[in-house]
Amino acid sequence: VASIVASHFAPEWVLSIKETGQVWLVDYSDPNSPGIKMIEAERFLHDGGWDSTKRYFLVAANARNKIAVIEAKEKKLVALIDTGGIKPHPGRGANWVDPEFGPVWASGHIGDSVVSVIGTDPVNHPDSAWKVVRKINALSSGNLFIKTHPDSKWVWL
Repeated sequence: VASIVASHFAPEWVLSIKETGQVWLVDYSDPNSPGIKMIEAERFLHDGGWDSTKRYFLVAANARNKIAVIEAKEKKLVALIDTGGIKPHPGRGANWVDPEFGPVWASGHIGDSVVSVIGTDPVNHPDSAWKVVRKINALSSGNLFIKTHPDSKWVWL
């Protein structure tokens, strides 16, 4: 297991199972008989986090240079995004509102200085949803985590 988060729609944990390329939704409502829904995503899953609505779980597939997007309410894969960078590593990722593309989520990369900014609003910005809308070159040669805060104008790598 590379990452675990709690669903905001059901009594479930969302687990990225690294080598299998699956995201598991584990229903813990009956601890004696947990149910598991397995969603095929992309191999070599690692860190991931929620978009700003907490409906979409975005998880990095490091060795494939992709981000998988899992829709937690409908319990399905909605996108596999080529990040345009080498070995994405978002930690939980960072969310903010882009002036052109609306709500976005971002990941840095271990293998290069690119920060990939992904549109996350399929309702109000459908043309940019689940696509890299900006690639920002950071000052470093790579990073492990990216963070921001709603009250901050800064994104930290």
